[in-house]
Amino acid sequence: MTEPQKWTAEHVPDQTGRVFVVTGANSGLGLATTRALARRGATVVLAVRDEEKGRRAARELTARLPAGLQPGARLEVRRLDLADLDSVRAFAHELRRDHPRLDVLVNNAGIMAPPHTLSAQGHELQFAAHHLGHFALTGLLLDLLAAGHDPRVVTVTSINHRRGRIRFDDLDGSRGYRPMAFYNQSKLANAVFGRELHLRLTEAGSPVRSLLAHPGYSATNIVTGAPTPLHRLLFGVLARPLAQSPERGALPQLYAATHPGVRSGEFIGPDGPGELRGAPTRVELAPAAADVATGRRLWELSEGLTGVRYGLPAIGTAGTVGTAGTAGG
Repeated sequence: MTEPQKWTAEHVPDQTGRVFVVTGANSGLGLATTRALARRGATVVLAVRDEEKGRRAARELTARLPAGLQPGARLEVRRLDLADLDSVRAFAHELRRDHPRLDVLVNNAGIMAPPHTLSAQGHELQFAAHHLGHFALTGLLLDLLAAGHDPRVVTVTSINHRRGRIRFDDLDGSRGYRPMAFYNQSKLANAVFGRELHLRLTEAGSPVRSLLAHPGYSATNIVTGAPTPLHRLLFGVLARPLAQSPERGALPQLYAATHPGVRSGEFIGPDGPGELRGAPTRVELAPAAADVATGRRLWELSEGLTGVRYGLPAIGTAGTVGTAGTAGG
């Protein structure tokens, strides 16, 4: 019997006419995702903190694709600092001005294990950039997604979400900060958010699907450019032989974003040993990520901290869905 063919970026269906936003699109997994989508004719908004790096990435993509951009493909570069909620609101406002709909949002951008740093609004940087920024961005764009074709939100988490714990009593790390512990916390928050969003969208009867993905272990700048010598040794040198390329690492999020058969609530990761590398497949969330009480608590906390209220009902509650993505207290 012939072995089934492993899914690769060559299997991404035609995306002509579809609009994607990819956060952190100028390098690593985001750049690989953008490249694969452009090859299939998509319009991709590169949401990046450094616009010059974003424009450079867009120029290089245009020059290096085998036949240039495919017919219908378009790259837009827009500034987005996910750690600054004012920047998130400005990005969403400008996107709404120029795009009446959005088909897929890929919540990809990330940082790893910085020294203890607070965001513009006073939140621990990794929690702010990975979770609060993406929570606010998704809420502010949800009605555009609801108007899209086969709309999806893909939130990128990590294997490390399984090692995470959400410190509801010390989210900013003021009582004790350990860089990797707070990275793991932020990745668990991503996983909790993606699942809770799925449950609430389903409860509301929304056409938008929420999916989760993780890249396994990939040789990206977030890993090899770790801020301390110890982390660079561990992740950039000793573990590098285990790492796969960003192009391979991006396959789970590409699969979640484009495969016609995925269902809302699914979690996509590599199929190899330990989910470190391999072709995309359905994988399991950590029990902590699927805890109903944690999901509701994190959601309510996030609405309070960001001022972005989705108007989606909690699971098992009755009520009318209000206007998604309204900013207010």
